[in-house]
Amino acid sequence: MIPNSALQVKQNPWRRTVRPIGASALHGMAFRKDALIAIDAFSGYLLQIDPKSDNTTILNANHLPDFLGVTGLALWEDTLWCTQDDSVFFCTDALNAIATTDLTPEQFVTLSYPANGIAVAESTVYITSRKSGYILVFSRETGKQIARFPAPGVGVENITVKDEELWVSDDIEQTVYCLDRATGQIKFSVLTPFERPTGLAFHTEPETGQDILYVAYAGEEPYIRDNPNADPNFELAYRDRTFIHPLYFHYNEAEGYALSNGYLIELSYVEELSPLDNVELTDVEWRIALPSETHRQKVRTIEWVGLPFTEEIQDGQRVAVFKFDSLKTGDRHIFGWKALLEVWSIKYRLTPRDAEKLPDLSPLQDKYLVDDDDLAMDTDIIRSAAKDAIGTETNLLRKIYKIRNFTYDALSYGIKPHIDPPDVALERGIGSCGEYLGVLLALSRLNGIACRTVGRYKCPPHPELKNVPLQPDFNHVWMEFYLPGFGWLPMESNPDDVVDKGPYPSRFFMGLSWYHAEIGKGITFESLMSRGERVNKQEVSIGDLALNHVIFTILEELQPGAEG
Repeated sequence: MIPNSALQVKQNPWRRTVRPIGASALHGMAFRKDALIAIDAFSGYLLQIDPKSDNTTILNANHLPDFLGVTGLALWEDTLWCTQDDSVFFCTDALNAIATTDLTPEQFVTLSYPANGIAVAESTVYITSRKSGYILVFSRETGKQIARFPAPGVGVENITVKDEELWVSDDIEQTVYCLDRATGQIKFSVLTPFERPTGLAFHTEPETGQDILYVAYAGEEPYIRDNPNADPNFELAYRDRTFIHPLYFHYNEAEGYALSNGYLIELSYVEELSPLDNVELTDVEWRIALPSETHRQKVRTIEWVGLPFTEEIQDGQRVAVFKFDSLKTGDRHIFGWKALLEVWSIKYRLTPRDAEKLPDLSPLQDKYLVDDDDLAMDTDIIRSAAKDAIGTETNLLRKIYKIRNFTYDALSYGIKPHIDPPDVALERGIGSCGEYLGVLLALSRLNGIACRTVGRYKCPPHPELKNVPLQPDFNHVWMEFYLPGFGWLPMESNPDDVVDKGPYPSRFFMGLSWYHAEIGKGITFESLMSRGERVNKQEVSIGDLALNHVIFTILEELQPGAEG
């Protein structure tokens, strides 16, 4: 569970977002005493950055061409190491050379593929190469390759060393991995709070002696530009966005998951009753699911908005029940709930070995292996897809992973005004998150994997916008699958489908980011009862009765404390 002593991140000068002045695309990073040394791949600037003030100095003013395109950087003793295209070079006596801006690169090795990140520890040099798919291990003395480890992700990776561990960031996976330095095996991984991590470095906070993991991010952000020469004068534009932010994490080895940067969020879900058509209902119960308690989500408080509600438990989930003597065409009401939530990113670390010799699934079969939501599980196209998706695989984790990849191969993302059943979506080849989910549920259940719908909204992913009301553009659904003997595990519906025909990232396979709000697991999010009977949505649709208002407000950043 979430550590009981989760703490708000105070105004500690070492635990702030660092925005170096003049930087466009930060990549490799290392610390020299209390100063960050980082490379800007776009400009070739070798920068010295004060993490407490953003003060920035260019160290290689006389050697800019030598550093253009550098993406990896490491410091070992007094030597600076860099990767550039397919080359690795170093600058000896760099600490003194930086002071005099006299940096002379010397070639270390030339690879067959582009080199991305670099880390150096004692006599060993570690180089990441997305094109090769490996972390390459070289002898610092001989320049000979002595080993290689499979790259943990599918994107461009950077790397650093801490004691007997390798720490690797992956820009597509939105993930930092902790690897055993001797074997390259993944110990655990954590999701980053922002997209496109491009570099990382550890530093010991002078006042407390605690290690802080700093992660660099680089990409573009859209903004509205005021162009006085255009009519209309507002236009969409893009600009570089790069910064450095501490990555907080807590690894729960016993339960097989890691939490990372959390946020205290206020979430409001409110309905504004405003019927589009003539309607008259009596003895009405309007039921709205409430936020769930999970490993990554803690509900601090819930209060009513507009009208009070009573609370019920449905299949282990909390539900708000609003009661009306009648609802008529001219009635107007505002009603809903407001919750204060702690939300975290979570990543489970389970392997196919954990899915061998599983206990019996029988208690869940009647509910989570059946077609209970128009899943078209009896159609030829879905039954054929269920067989093709897994082939001869028998391991549950490998099966669900292959089903995910099969679905991503078969569908491309697109939004429509309504959700079609899985057979229609699969034949069309285009689906919304709900249609991806329908296909995933159908193929999984036909292959004996218990699964259920979860969701319902995602906070706009802008944690720097604190105390600003944020409204999501759409609702969102994903799924959980059941691993007997362990429990329910999350899997996103479509956001990892980012590369045509793969390889697909695994960031949200057994993982969710902090901005996912979990509401009503495995139950209907919102429903109407009249005179004790469920109202047929074909006759009276909630969407035609009311307009919903969903507002997220990010209040504080949180970091895990010690277990209470």
